[in-house]
Amino acid sequence: MVSNSAEIAGRSAVVVGGGIGGLTAAVALRQVGWRVTVLERAARFGEIGAGITLLSNGLRCLDAIGLGDAVRGSGMPVLAIGMRTDKGRWLSRIDGDGTDLEARMGTTTLVLHRAELHKILRDALPAAALIAGVVTKGIHGGTDGGPAEVHFRNRDRDSLLRAELVVGADGVHSWVRAQRWPDAPAPVYSGSTTWRAVTTPSSAAVTEMSLSWGRGTEFGVMPLVDGRTYWYAAANAVEGQRNRDELEELRRQFGDWHEPVPAVLAHTQPQAVLRHDIYRLPKLDSYHQGSVVLLGDAAHAMTPNLGQGGGQALEDAIALAAAVSRASNVAAALSKYDHERRARTQAMSLAATRQLRFGQQLHNPIGVAIRNTAVALTPDRVALLAIARYGKWYPPASRVLQDALAARASSG
Repeated sequence: MVSNSAEIAGRSAVVVGGGIGGLTAAVALRQVGWRVTVLERAARFGEIGAGITLLSNGLRCLDAIGLGDAVRGSGMPVLAIGMRTDKGRWLSRIDGDGTDLEARMGTTTLVLHRAELHKILRDALPAAALIAGVVTKGIHGGTDGGPAEVHFRNRDRDSLLRAELVVGADGVHSWVRAQRWPDAPAPVYSGSTTWRAVTTPSSAAVTEMSLSWGRGTEFGVMPLVDGRTYWYAAANAVEGQRNRDELEELRRQFGDWHEPVPAVLAHTQPQAVLRHDIYRLPKLDSYHQGSVVLLGDAAHAMTPNLGQGGGQALEDAIALAAAVSRASNVAAALSKYDHERRARTQAMSLAATRQLRFGQQLHNPIGVAIRNTAVALTPDRVALLAIARYGKWYPPASRVLQDALAARASSG
């Protein structure tokens, strides 16, 4: 468990949202001396998602708080990656022992179950810092950079937490954002829906990461440890559309695609399938107001086409802790965080939307043929560089974070 004796005398923070971004922020803030409480709406802390891909930027963030080795021990390194058509023809492929991927991205790229990452982060925090089953009521004060009060209800009791910092890490439909950014644009439906699941262990488990494109559809597969496969599918769809049996719908849409798609679906339990419409958040003018700040999807929800939603939340969390680590003025520190993070994340969101339109959402047969030809004619290493550039981010040099990590290492 991560601990820091300096936090006893430190300032207090409330993190609203107990997902991966919120928990990472809580761990990082504690390591730089803040007392942190995490409020979660769900009845208990956990992660109901499927898999997550961590490029080098995400892994560096976890290294910065001393959890990188634990995450690597739970994940599957990506040794091969490629793109195919729905009939199985390879458009681009890089395989081998992973040295090309590692050399280009700076470190191994991992795939792991979101629940594993969530547990590693959760175990790095004291149980007393985690409050689940919360109904948030309001945020008062903090507009001038001073302390704010977070009012909430838990177990039929009304409670109040006073904090010098309030972090909104509560997702695309953020309550914190609605409270403090009431005029901000609402999330926009992308036009695509997605299904995700993790298979049961099987000899049919995939051994490489690949993405296949159809007309207005795509299917991605990624290896996990213990013979499981993380997969996702996406398709153009009407917002809010649902089926009584989502797995049967997937078999209807993707059952005649190349292997391993049918095999992956055959080893998926119906109850394991998650379906969510994909939303993106239009640009915000600022990620903070006074002592209230946003991170992750609450600040810049993007389509998943670059595989960077989780990575950007991790970057936000580390950058936030670094910004406030020595700041005497919280609002000024948050302005620095805002300046650093808004340009990168909003550019990433725009790139993800463009990739969605060029990739999965293309439906016209002529457009699909042109896209496939363009990808096939692109040298594999050029394609790899296009992926790798999103992982070229390094945590800010925070002396306090580094000292906390060194102290943790020396204490065993």
